[in-house]
Amino acid sequence: MASKTYPVMSRREIEGLVADGRMIFILDQYVIRADAWAPYHPGGDKAIRHMIGRDATDEVTALHSADARKRMDSYRIGRIEGRWTNFIPPIQGGKFRRLSESGPDDVFDNGPDSSATISCTASSSDSESRAPSPVFDDGADVPIRKRHRPAALSRTASVSSVSSAEPEQEGMAFLNSLTHEKVALDLDKYPSIDATTQENIVSKYRELHQRVKDEDLYTCNYWDYAIECCRYSLLAFASFLFLRWGWYATSAAFLGAFWHQLVFTAHDAGHMGITHDYHTDSVIGIIIADFLGGLSLGWWKQNHNVHHVVTNSPEHDPDIEHMPFMAVSHRLLQSLRSTYYGHVMEYDAVARAAVRVQHYSYYVLLSFGRLNLYRLSWTYLFLGQGPRKGPAWWHRYLEIAGQLFFWTWFGYGIMYKTLPTNWDRFVFFVISHVVPMPVHAQICLSHFAMSTSDLGPHESFPQKMLRTTMDIDCPTWLDFFHGGLQFQVIHHLFPRIPRHNLRRTQKLVQDFCNEVGIPYALYGFVDGNKMVVGTLAEVSRQAAILAKCQQAIAASPDPLHGHSH
Repeated sequence: MASKTYPVMSRREIEGLVADGRMIFILDQYVIRADAWAPYHPGGDKAIRHMIGRDATDEVTALHSADARKRMDSYRIGRIEGRWTNFIPPIQGGKFRRLSESGPDDVFDNGPDSSATISCTASSSDSESRAPSPVFDDGADVPIRKRHRPAALSRTASVSSVSSAEPEQEGMAFLNSLTHEKVALDLDKYPSIDATTQENIVSKYRELHQRVKDEDLYTCNYWDYAIECCRYSLLAFASFLFLRWGWYATSAAFLGAFWHQLVFTAHDAGHMGITHDYHTDSVIGIIIADFLGGLSLGWWKQNHNVHHVVTNSPEHDPDIEHMPFMAVSHRLLQSLRSTYYGHVMEYDAVARAAVRVQHYSYYVLLSFGRLNLYRLSWTYLFLGQGPRKGPAWWHRYLEIAGQLFFWTWFGYGIMYKTLPTNWDRFVFFVISHVVPMPVHAQICLSHFAMSTSDLGPHESFPQKMLRTTMDIDCPTWLDFFHGGLQFQVIHHLFPRIPRHNLRRTQKLVQDFCNEVGIPYALYGFVDGNKMVVGTLAEVSRQAAILAKCQQAIAASPDPLHGHSH
């Protein structure tokens, strides 16, 4: 049968479709309209929305199986010729013109403060006013680097600021100067984001991906998981045994270690990194996460897919949005609106107090991070935030059954029936939930000390992953403790590689980085933690400077000109 032919679509036609609310992205030179698929997407619609108007070939390839990619062929509506220049998606503040609107055919800067005249109506959530990511080079001569100016610099009312008062404006100017400084540092450190350089990086990355496949690094060795299962069984048995003997604190410690280890395989299953079959890996993940750990795999998938496509973006990446308890970027001091959670992350009195001491409270907060995961899991499952159609429609019901099972064996069977006193219950609960803390530290370690700057829509997927992620150097015998999370750079480039193959992939990635000139971030566990705490301390100092700046302006007899600070 002859393959179907598709019409060549112009950039202006694609812009018009996005302006009309269509979910359009580019995949292998074909124009994909994903509107019909979005309600069925197991990873939620937000990950798709961040790809609207972009060439999503590398993101889609990294996160989806070959079968899933082939199913996307049915959503093709056209094709493009030549290299595609990315738009800023509507969810990130991009503006698009309907076909009926006049203007040039080829608009390459569609930021909120660009010359484009019509706002996109892609969805009720996307069309809300959002703060753009403050970028750089206001007077640059290189068009591809020229981006919209920060909202706080160009207008006094913005969702990025909580007040239009003069001290607030001064504070925003201070924070925006930090943003420009951070971006300038990244531009000096990493390859240029001009089209030729980024095309070369993408080409080399795709060659690397082919080499990964040729070396069978996607093939899972199930003996590795047999060893993992033996480790899990020993930890669970030890917890049960000490519980029967009345050594409750020791039992709780082994249960916490059991949960700590389980997270790694749940992570593998969520990425289809075990069998590479969607439903098989999903069921494995649900059994581990929900039935044995009390956490929702579906919530994690929806959250984590967004994290993988907008890594370390303060407005968009839920994995670094921890206000009011913690701010990993000075930009979070601007009360940014989270496009994931759909609300403004207020930098209020509670946040100011928490950020002031965040480099001291960091590990304490991580120790109780599991409690927040319970909350997010319940919200996701009981409010029905997951897909209700498509291949994953029944996962929610299996997960709810898993939650009931977990709280029956843990909440009723252990906490209520087995432990004799309230003090024993309290101690058991605290120890079992604090012991898995290293997994939270490992997750944060990969990103908190790395760049949160926005270099614009023209930065390639591989460069952004390498710029926002670090690996941890550890001996092979400690791999079981880190569970693959020490190879987050490799994982972000190739999320579906089984974690036991990540160490073998590392050398290939290092060679790739050397060839294209992208720094490969590799630090020891202790040094990495020092960097994270140092980043938190730096943001805390910036918050203190911001407060002093605003106080000085407010106290000045002429707040418009009295820059006494």
